[in-house]
Amino acid sequence: MKLPIVLVFQMLLAITLNAQEAQKPVQQWTTHEITLTSEASYTNPYTEVEVWGVFTNQNNDSLKRPAFWNGGNTWKIRFSPPDTDVVWQWKSYTSDQMDKGLHGKTGSFVSVPYTGENGLLENGLLKMSKGYRNVVHQSGKSFLVVADTPWGIPFRATKEQVEIFAKDRQKKGFNTALMMTLQPDMKAEGPDERNTDQGFKRAFQDLSEGHINQMNPDYFQYYDSLIEVLLDHEIVPVHQPVFHGFGWKGKQVLGTKINPEEYVRYVKYLLARYGSYPAFWLIAGDHDANDPGVKESGEMLQLWDCYQQPTGLHYNPCDDYVATWAKNDPDKHCMHYNKSHQAEEWLDFQWAQTGHNDKHLYHKVERMYQNLPTKAVANGEPTYEGMNAGQNGLGWWQGEEAWMQLMHGGTMGVVYGAASLWQWKVTPNEKGWEAWTDQPLSWEGALKLKGSEYVGLVGKILHGLDMTDIQKRWDLANGKPLLAKEGRLYISYLNEGGEIQISNIPNTLNYRWVNPKTGTTKLFGKAAKATFKAPSKNPWVLIITEN
Repeated sequence: MKLPIVLVFQMLLAITLNAQEAQKPVQQWTTHEITLTSEASYTNPYTEVEVWGVFTNQNNDSLKRPAFWNGGNTWKIRFSPPDTDVVWQWKSYTSDQMDKGLHGKTGSFVSVPYTGENGLLENGLLKMSKGYRNVVHQSGKSFLVVADTPWGIPFRATKEQVEIFAKDRQKKGFNTALMMTLQPDMKAEGPDERNTDQGFKRAFQDLSEGHINQMNPDYFQYYDSLIEVLLDHEIVPVHQPVFHGFGWKGKQVLGTKINPEEYVRYVKYLLARYGSYPAFWLIAGDHDANDPGVKESGEMLQLWDCYQQPTGLHYNPCDDYVATWAKNDPDKHCMHYNKSHQAEEWLDFQWAQTGHNDKHLYHKVERMYQNLPTKAVANGEPTYEGMNAGQNGLGWWQGEEAWMQLMHGGTMGVVYGAASLWQWKVTPNEKGWEAWTDQPLSWEGALKLKGSEYVGLVGKILHGLDMTDIQKRWDLANGKPLLAKEGRLYISYLNEGGEIQISNIPNTLNYRWVNPKTGTTKLFGKAAKATFKAPSKNPWVLIITEN
């Protein structure tokens, strides 16, 4: 008997729905973790075996995720479904196909809508905007980086301390945290303990010997808990693998001399462990980005990061000159012009560094904004508050720096730092740093410095605005600072108030003047005229929008 086509369709639909109901539900953009147990024994599992999983669905989508060794005979694969109401099937693969505990394992689950309240997960993982000027969520919502630099958290901080940090920074308006994933100085010494004078946890037992092959899995299990705290407070981690410049105490950093194969392996491990969460990959830290394994890691991320989260470089201060501290030292890598690997497809963003001499230097970001092909840019390291024994970059200096770097083309976002906080000093008088990089505060004391409030306010004031691919358009304002998406959004920062005249503004838009030191609005109304006068001769931010 021939069944009616409608009945056949209903039967197939019922079978499909029943199959989905039997699957484990995994909410979109949350992490589904798969555990594999090896049947073989390895001398060094971290270096001897590669494991990965391939995820496919009924729409013929296929995503590949590397696995990571978690100690003993355990490997894990972490996957974040990018869709909803779809059945995903997975299969594991390994370089040792004889190990049936790792190779050929299968499973399935169904993706379902996210029901939580975390804004990061609600909008999806990060990616670059279509114009490459800044970052957006997978949902398309813009993500303006407002970053702090607690570089020492992974190897110095406790979970309880990171709770304090994350709560404070989220409240102030920060959404990003730059971190050295391990202590990079080969000659650094101290107890193998967190929150201890001179102490730091070891990610690899052989780092002091110039290698990263002997991994301590418990280090990364604890790092998991720190990442969880940051993400719970909607702060995205910036994972820097092995630093290339000053490092933690300036004691022979490993990044300049590392074996390229070891560097790439470690970056891939970080991708496996943290790549299913919101993340940035900062694969060069404080140099010219031509150190061993950097280019190769960028190429690896392009191949293996199925979510294509942002990958970038962070340069040292000497861009087109040789600094006095770099003379006669080829390892200092000057003359990079802040544009190494400019044309590489894997490169998404570049961060300048202006050093810590209490100077506002805007030309670096301005030049980077003009480089082609376009990459998102920012000043990733201005003078940290309290550098030079508590003298440099204090208070409002930080606010002015952030707003002006933004106006000069650093449209990816703004970055803040504080002496004592970046080292994660346990006590105000903990020894080990020269005066130029130190101040008599603990990490918790530095957390309260006034400058962080001003930088955080950048995020609060611009919150909710669609900054996607906004452009530097001083030409529309007779040379005065202006960012614009013509006809829709205009943002100007005037350090001494005064007037600004903007060309071709639709009179249907609305304007408001916001005090960048308090976040309060002073004047607002319809943009009926092309000339806007600030409420006073103090710093003001002008925002002109459609609503």
